[in-house]
Amino acid sequence: MPVKRVSRRVAIAALPVALAAGYATAQTVAAPKPAAKAEQLSPDGKRYLAQPLVTEIYAADPSAHVFNGKIYVYPSHDVDAGIPDDDLGNQYAMHDYRILSMDRVGGPVTIHPVAIDVKDIPWASKQTWAPDAAYKNGTYYLYMPARDKQGVFRVGVATSKSPTGPFKAEPEAIRGSYSIDPAVFTDADGSSYMYFGGIWGGQLQRWATGTYDPNGGDTDLKQDDKPALSPKVAKLTADMKQFAEAPRDVQIVDAAGKPILGGDHDRRFFEASWLFKRGGKYYFTYSTGDTHFLAYGIGDTPYGPFRYTGRIMSPVQGWTTHHSIVAFKNRWYLFYHDTQLTNKNHLRSAKVTELFFNPDGTIRPIDPFVK
Repeated sequence: MPVKRVSRRVAIAALPVALAAGYATAQTVAAPKPAAKAEQLSPDGKRYLAQPLVTEIYAADPSAHVFNGKIYVYPSHDVDAGIPDDDLGNQYAMHDYRILSMDRVGGPVTIHPVAIDVKDIPWASKQTWAPDAAYKNGTYYLYMPARDKQGVFRVGVATSKSPTGPFKAEPEAIRGSYSIDPAVFTDADGSSYMYFGGIWGGQLQRWATGTYDPNGGDTDLKQDDKPALSPKVAKLTADMKQFAEAPRDVQIVDAAGKPILGGDHDRRFFEASWLFKRGGKYYFTYSTGDTHFLAYGIGDTPYGPFRYTGRIMSPVQGWTTHHSIVAFKNRWYLFYHDTQLTNKNHLRSAKVTELFFNPDGTIRPIDPFVK
C-alpha cells in the first residue's frame, strides 16, 4: 500500500525577522546567546536543541569542511522572491553563495562576501541551489547546481585560491551532470567522487530512463513496488572539473541486500547525499525528503552498496533534512537547517549539533528539538 506523502507546506504564521540581504565585506557575528540551556522556545511550543549559526542572512543546506584548521560552511543563500510554495521548488530562488567560517563550534561566525553570483556563471540561468566544496593542490573547488539556459538542472564548478572566494566558474557545466545536491568525497588514496541527485524539483525522476524527459513523473513517480530512484555517483578527473566515468547508481539496500523500494518512504532516497568515512567504513547519509528523516547506510567502498542502518535525525521544522557531517578536533558534528526563525520553507537557518557514535559504529539518533 503506498505511503501517503507529507506536504512540504507548513501552515503556521511567520515570525517578523529582518535579515540583511548581503554584505560587500566579511561580517563577523558573535555566537547566538544561549537561552534556557541553549534551547529556544518557538511559537509552536517546542524547545530547539541548537541555535542558528547566523541570523544576518538565511543560510540553508550547509556543507561543512575543515580547511587549514578552520570550519568553512558552504550553504545556499535563501532569499525571499515572493514566489508561492510548490513541490517543484520554484520558491527557492537563491542566486548567489555566501560562505561562513569559524575557528571553533560555538564561537563567532564570519559571513564572507558573495563568493559567486549566478550572473557570473556562464552556463546557468537561475536557482543556485545546495553547493559543496573541495580542496586539492592549492585550489578550492565550489560545486554548484543551477538551471541551465533550457531550465535543466546541471552541476558546474568554480575555482579559487581562497576557501571563501571569489570563485571563477568554468564556462560549461560538468559534462554528463544533471539534477542537484552535489557532494564531493575524497578518499585516502586521493580519489574524489561526486554524489548527486534530488527528486521532484531536483528533476532526478526526469532522468529515470537515462535521458531527460521534461514530463518525467513530476506528480507521480509510479514505482512504489519497484526499486526506488537512486542517487548517483561518479569519480572525478584529476583536475576535479569533470567526471572520469559515467555516473552510476548508488544502491541503498535492506538487511537482506535487496534494494529499498520506491514505496518505502521512510527509507528511500529523496535528496541531500553526503558521504564520510569512519573506522574503515563508508557512511552514505541522505534525506528521505517527503517524510523528512535524515537516514544513513554503511558500505565497504565509495560506490556502495550501502546497507540501510537507521535514522540520524527525526524531522526538522520545515522542508528536507539537508545536512553535512564533519570531524573537527576529535569530535563529529552534524550541520543542518530548519525554519525556526521564519516558519517559511524557503527561508532557512543553518545549525550545528554534535554527533555521537555507538561502539558498533552506528550513529546515535538526534531529535532536532526537545519538547
